Amino acid sequence: MSSNIEVQKVCEFCGKEFTAKTTVTRFCSHGCASRSYKQRKKENKIGKAIEETNQQKLLSLTELNLEAIKQKDFLSIKEAHTLLGLSERTFYRLLKAGTIQAVRLGKRTIIKRSEIDKLFAS
Repeated sequence: MSSNIEVQKVCEFCGKEFTAKTTVTRFCSHGCASRSYKQRKKENKIGKAIEETNQQKLLSLTELNLEAIKQKDFLSIKEAHTLLGLSERTFYRLLKAGTIQAVRLGKRTIIKRSEIDKLFAS
């Protein structure tokens, strides 16, 4: 049971109008389909390369921020838990347990760098 469908379509790669034998045909020829496939693969590789470059930039920025944090004498909660490599929740647990001493200045909580150094001196 064959059908004699003839649908006028426009090739997604080259833009030429052609007569398709099925309703799902996207390209006018095998050549256009192959070139489109190759172009998609190339764009995918370029996208991955850009993503890797962005990840490297992000890591270098994080390292720079970490170096800046190490130079400070007084740290915020975020800076302190970043420096220690802890989650924010775990850091708050240490504060509540009294392992780390903090001072409230208005709405801000400040931690002395020496308090963090004491954790590793013992």
